[in-house]
Amino acid sequence: MRITVDTSSCIGSGQCALAVPEVFDQEESHGGVVLLDGVPPADLHGAVHEAADRCPVRAITVTDN
Repeated sequence: MRITVDTSSCIGSGQCALAVPEVFDQEESHGGVVLLDGVPPADLHGAVHEAADRCPVRAITVTDN
């Protein structure tokens, strides 16, 4: 799994950071997404897919290897 984020389209809803804080965080100044781990361990894959689905602007792209 590889994760990419489109920080320019992120609106800072924080759903990703709530779903998988090991992988996503939010920028303090404007609330935009911060990717902490672009290649997370297998046990987080389900949660990462859920986080991507929760994103209201689809700023998160998940590619399964």
